[in-house]
Amino acid sequence: MYPIDLKGKKGVILGVANDRSIAWSIARVLGQAGARLALTYQGERLQERVTRLADTLEEAIVLPCDATDDDQIEALFQTVKQEFGDISFLVHSIAYANREDLAGNFSETGREGFRIALEISAYSLLPLVKHAAPLMTDGGSVLTMTFQASQRVYPGYNVMGTAKAALEHEIRQLAFEFGEQGIRFNAISAGPLETLAARGIHGFMDMRRHHAEKAALKRNISADEVANTALFLCSDLSSGITGSVIPVDAGYHIMAI
Repeated sequence: MYPIDLKGKKGVILGVANDRSIAWSIARVLGQAGARLALTYQGERLQERVTRLADTLEEAIVLPCDATDDDQIEALFQTVKQEFGDISFLVHSIAYANREDLAGNFSETGREGFRIALEISAYSLLPLVKHAAPLMTDGGSVLTMTFQASQRVYPGYNVMGTAKAALEHEIRQLAFEFGEQGIRFNAISAGPLETLAARGIHGFMDMRRHHAEKAALKRNISADEVANTALFLCSDLSSGITGSVIPVDAGYHIMAI
């Protein structure tokens, strides 16, 4: 049993694609802490995989949601309201950019590729919050995932860095907007983790080696370290934290060289 008890808490986690997803690591830890979860999947291809993972959690439900489809987002939260009544947290772990827009020169990013990256990776949080907030009747926590490329240049990350910068500003805007309702908004800036999605980033393994060499702790992080931070941020122990980006990167962000 985790020292943080989420029994009686319910929440929605978006972004589980497989057992190596950051979203799944978060779901597993929150579930072990006693939370009841709704996990989403995009498309029939992922339904069986997410359902299989959800079956390892107690009373978890699995629902479809394409974060680019407003009707599906509305339907998701209608079902969540029917099943859960209210919720305490929302975890947004969604990001996507076309592979060709992650390599080469940033100035050559196509208009459509730019739109896709920003819509899925950043804008998608807004309609989710619009429908989730009314279910957070006793306040709550909204958590998203970012990366240091929002502030610094990471070759091979390109337009996704721009998307993460937009996402981080959304967190600050939303923290102000919903503060009086007791809904907190934070982001975890995780170091490079070996997920399937990360394999699409050019030079990713070199990035991991560099992080391990330069980080204050002289290593890379684990998915469990991100998940444990998410557990804290989704719990009442973090009740005074909002509008923040929390680095979980073994201290890489403090280093000047």
